[in-house]
Amino acid sequence: MNSKTFIKSYCQIKDNSISLNGKVLYEGQNTEPFTDFIKSAYKNLDTKYAKFFKMDSLSKLAFLAADVLLKHENVIAEKEENIAIVLSNNASSLDTDRKYQKSIEDDNNFFPSPAVFVYTLPNICIGEISIKHKLYSENSFFIFDNFNPSYLHAYSTGLLEEKKAEKVLCGWVNLDEGEYNAFLYLVTKEEGQIPHTIKKINSIY
Repeated sequence: MNSKTFIKSYCQIKDNSISLNGKVLYEGQNTEPFTDFIKSAYKNLDTKYAKFFKMDSLSKLAFLAADVLLKHENVIAEKEENIAIVLSNNASSLDTDRKYQKSIEDDNNFFPSPAVFVYTLPNICIGEISIKHKLYSENSFFIFDNFNPSYLHAYSTGLLEEKKAEKVLCGWVNLDEGEYNAFLYLVTKEEGQIPHTIKKINSIY
């Protein structure tokens, strides 16, 4: 595909830090666990979404990265936007799967929770983002061994070329056993300063 596409903005959350287009927006304490960090970041960034605290950790990670990025791009729920969502990771929903397994493995202490079970699919985080920002376009969640910019580049470019979306929110959202990394970027055909190439994606990842 030879048509030009561009990255409008990108957000990354890792190592207890949140950055937007390479600029740090929030830094937590180096030793605090993810659960404490993401809660503090939510409050510090003035994110307003009551359901946030009911989400699993993967959804919180994806949701906050997307919220930072989409607010920066002035995406508001009152104005319908044709934005597709394409996310990926390598741990799927293992973090939540383990919690759910613990709730059912003991016959003497059997308490399966629907509130936990609902998050045993990795693509649920896409649903949380879509609900908050009222996005009704194409969406997919892929599982790769590692961050795969080649596939994301081809897939998002295809969505834009086939006019299935005007913009694509895509990237990597992985969380497993306390280790986490979210890297989301918004792709569009609108001319911009950041070229949407595999090389550039790798350089800002």
